[in-house]
Amino acid sequence: MQKIRWHERFENFQLALVNINETYDCIQQNGLNKIYTMALIQAFEIVFELAWKTMKDYLEYEGIKTDTPRQTIKTAFLRNLIPDGQIWIDMMEARNKTSHTYNESFAKSLADEITNKFMPALKELDTIFTGKFNE
Repeated sequence: MQKIRWHERFENFQLALVNINETYDCIQQNGLNKIYTMALIQAFEIVFELAWKTMKDYLEYEGIKTDTPRQTIKTAFLRNLIPDGQIWIDMMEARNKTSHTYNESFAKSLADEITNKFMPALKELDTIFTGKFNE
């Protein structure tokens, strides 16, 4: 039996979410330093890519084609797949800026945004897709 594509992508998203949560736990225990900041940003890049691609695959499974992260996020919001489209747009824009993490103040600011703003939205997406996965 062939797996449904969005199911496969969602399973990978969940693994990436575990990784970012473990990185966050290390930061909570040891404080934020350069190594943890870089690890958090890298984990964020991966989990965000898998998140929007899971949404894209799910929408495609539902018969809706999207091509870009922005289009996918907007469509997911309009289809009530995500409750806050703006936070996902903010996440996408932050992801697009991650190549600038050589700037220490930017990296620290991004790490703050990831932990305080983006992680709750990623966890919420996990909950939403877990429900759909089990339907």
